[in-house]
Amino acid sequence: MKNLKKHFYKKKIIITGHTGFKGSWLTLWLQSYGAKIFGISNGYPSNPSNFKILRLSNKINHKIMDLRNLSKLKKMVNKIKPDYIFHLAAQSLVKESFENPITTFTTNSIGTCNVLESTRHLKNKCVIVIITSDKSYKNLEIKRGYNEEDLIGGVDPYSASKGCAELIIKSYYESFLKKKSNIRLGISRAGNVIGGGDWSKNRIIPDCIRAWSKGSFVSVRNRKSTRPWQHVLEVLYGYLKLAAELKKNKNNNGHAFNFGPKKNQDKTVNSLLFESKKHWISAKWLFREDKSFAESSLLKLNSSKANKRLKWFNNLSFFETVKMTILWYLRYFNDENMYEFSIDQIKKYEKKIKN
Repeated sequence: MKNLKKHFYKKKIIITGHTGFKGSWLTLWLQSYGAKIFGISNGYPSNPSNFKILRLSNKINHKIMDLRNLSKLKKMVNKIKPDYIFHLAAQSLVKESFENPITTFTTNSIGTCNVLESTRHLKNKCVIVIITSDKSYKNLEIKRGYNEEDLIGGVDPYSASKGCAELIIKSYYESFLKKKSNIRLGISRAGNVIGGGDWSKNRIIPDCIRAWSKGSFVSVRNRKSTRPWQHVLEVLYGYLKLAAELKKNKNNNGHAFNFGPKKNQDKTVNSLLFESKKHWISAKWLFREDKSFAESSLLKLNSSKANKRLKWFNNLSFFETVKMTILWYLRYFNDENMYEFSIDQIKKYEKKIKN
């Protein structure tokens, strides 16, 4: 991983959504590389908070700010003159999008627009990686897996907001950024990411952990739904690879990349539960169907483009992914040092990549 580390060592990096699940892990990883990180988030999206558990606020430049405030964001970006920007900030929950659609649209669409507007006048060299979602694709329940050329669109407010963000990104790239030799842009689309430190509401693993830690049953709404489960470090490795390759190779500029698991990791919620029980022995659940909001039963991504152009591949099996995830929570409830344990998980993952 030395070749990857050299791209980020002592570099100025803005991470939006750094207090979120993926954002806190990315902050931890890049901080371990010696990067100078500037985190921008609109508060803490969950309680507990992985960002707080890892005690990252005193290790980076930590800023609470709403990305929808364009003037403040532009001023901050111009002052930092970042080498890299990873835009992860989002309202990322499907059920929440039904309850607060306006917040979802403005955060995910206008927030992305503001990030792009804040960077298009930069004079320094900057690589921008914008994270959208596998739900950006118009879901036709196809089994072959969506590729980057498939139709963008969504029915529920969350998916639609990510589709809007994709249109905004395309417009900014073609209209402004494509002409700028100092700015390079990449788009990342990933699926259902799991891992330690996720405390979001209405997500299967956090819901399970909240219930199981109290000795209770977890209520499961769609046990037959198939999801492309993958560990958070797999996806973040994709983001880092994309940023590094954008820096080296202009041929990837303006491209979108899927980061999905291997074909045999498309498992049902039912499979996830039984695999989790191997490690959390007292786990128990009840099935209660919930049709109060629309939810896709099948979501698959084709990652061939990332395999070929970025040399990015999945390294963890479904079983390793679940084990790493559940062990993190078991260590947390055992009051261990989660910063050190999380760094150790990153190092072990890096070793697996190297091997």
